[in-house]
Amino acid sequence: MIICKSESELRYMREAGRIVAETHRLMTQAVKPGITTRELDQIAETYIRSQGAAPSFKGYNGFPSSICASVNDELVHGFPGSRKLNEGDIISIDIGAEYEGYHGDSAWTYAVGAVSDEVQKLLDVTEASLYAGLQLIKPDVRLYTISHAIQKVIEDAGFSVVREYVGHGIGADLHEEPQIPNYGIPDRGPRLKAGMVLAIEPMVNIGERYVRTLEDNWTVVTEDGSWCAHFEHTVAVTEDGFEILTILPQQP
Repeated sequence: MIICKSESELRYMREAGRIVAETHRLMTQAVKPGITTRELDQIAETYIRSQGAAPSFKGYNGFPSSICASVNDELVHGFPGSRKLNEGDIISIDIGAEYEGYHGDSAWTYAVGAVSDEVQKLLDVTEASLYAGLQLIKPDVRLYTISHAIQKVIEDAGFSVVREYVGHGIGADLHEEPQIPNYGIPDRGPRLKAGMVLAIEPMVNIGERYVRTLEDNWTVVTEDGSWCAHFEHTVAVTEDGFEILTILPQQP
């Protein structure tokens, strides 16, 4: 069942989204050669808790950390630890915050210093695919129309869509219905309604689409060792379009 949120619930979700967005702003400043993924995790957790929220991921199904920190060929669910970032790396940082019982969820893939042209294209295309999907969100649009728009941007650029992992509904639970693949046939799937809140998150490989899970039972890597990217926003469907909940308002 897809749960539509009331305006009072959306107020809590906007605040959760703001906290996530502010945490990503701190990551933008902190990601640089020499920092460890554990240090990034500590920065994120300290800020989230300072805002009266809790990290959504910490303890979720046994996950030990506040953020997912996935480097280079790691797609999602990477553990923060002693690994130091190097010039030319990329790191996907997935952040969730729970505020007054409601979640916000957003991922971004950051360049560590200067990266190759191919890797920069990967980042640009994955981000562009996210916004290509978002711009179609409004009531009565069928969900897989969004999925198809994401897929087209990715595959037109020569990259691969990961199919094993998908976006999701979000609210009082971190993962709710519906599941939102990053590929699909347009004009199919459930119709969007005002009040739905969705976490849209394209996951893209430079090489083939196949992935596998490491022995830690969490970290997902590409099967062929190619690098990958992950971008995500939490978005509410409004009466006439959409509202991104995990983005900071533009300064006047």
